[in-house]
Amino acid sequence: MSDHPLNNFKKTKDFLVGIDSDGCAFDSMEIKHKECFIPNFIRYMHLQPISKYAREACEFANLYSKWRGANRFIAYTLALDLMEERPEVQARQVSIPRLQGIRDWMDRETKLGNPTLTLEVEKTSDPDLTLALEWSVAVNETIAQMVKGVPPFPGVRNALEKLSACADMMVCSATPNEALEAEWKEHGIEDFVAAICGQEAGSKKETLGQAASLGYEKDHVLMIGDAPGDRKAALEVGALFYPINPGHEEASWQRFLDEACDKFLNGEYAGEYEKSLIDEFDTYLPDTPPWKK
Repeated sequence: MSDHPLNNFKKTKDFLVGIDSDGCAFDSMEIKHKECFIPNFIRYMHLQPISKYAREACEFANLYSKWRGANRFIAYTLALDLMEERPEVQARQVSIPRLQGIRDWMDRETKLGNPTLTLEVEKTSDPDLTLALEWSVAVNETIAQMVKGVPPFPGVRNALEKLSACADMMVCSATPNEALEAEWKEHGIEDFVAAICGQEAGSKKETLGQAASLGYEKDHVLMIGDAPGDRKAALEVGALFYPINPGHEEASWQRFLDEACDKFLNGEYAGEYEKSLIDEFDTYLPDTPPWKK
């Protein structure tokens, strides 16, 4: 693709930092999922009879669990599975869509975004893919209308300024590129990053890995994120990981400014220090829904 965000990315500094956007740099997860994703999901998947349980499942999968931050198609099919197995839903005899067409598509595609899904719909006319695309387009339209004036977390701009002298920076996100570019530009921080890579550019592993392959030394690549998927992407490309703890984002960014950033730049981050941060991060996101306890 000639317009891939990394086509013009070049190594200009000794360090590389990838930064997730929603829930990490921006306090936008709650408003996007609760006001944009979930209402449209209930509407398009015909979940009105179980809207309470649908909302709980979607919020758990996307905000309050180890699946936080996953691509929308992955997380919302997980929410369908959580609904289907719940006794309260079964008692209402509501038909939960399986969306098998989407599951099959996710098995063979890495760029899980509307452009690739649109091509697949045109090629197959699969009703599951068509329904998911209609929902996803509606979500993007609602976000464009709803999400305005949501600033970066306190500390983000200072961190970008501190890193700018010695690190190449890029956005690694599962959010559509158009929304990312609008949000980073709206708040005047887009010039700090050399590339903005959303869902159309590929997975976080693919985009971070492609940039990291340009010659950065071991332990000179860091991923900053708020979700286990960010940590997994870092691990898979041999990068370090700095967690932004959900619900404690301001404190996480302040700790990055006060100590973690310098440890990273001074070669003191890998090992016990990183492990202690990840161990703490793991305590914030469960893998069992509260209604199962």
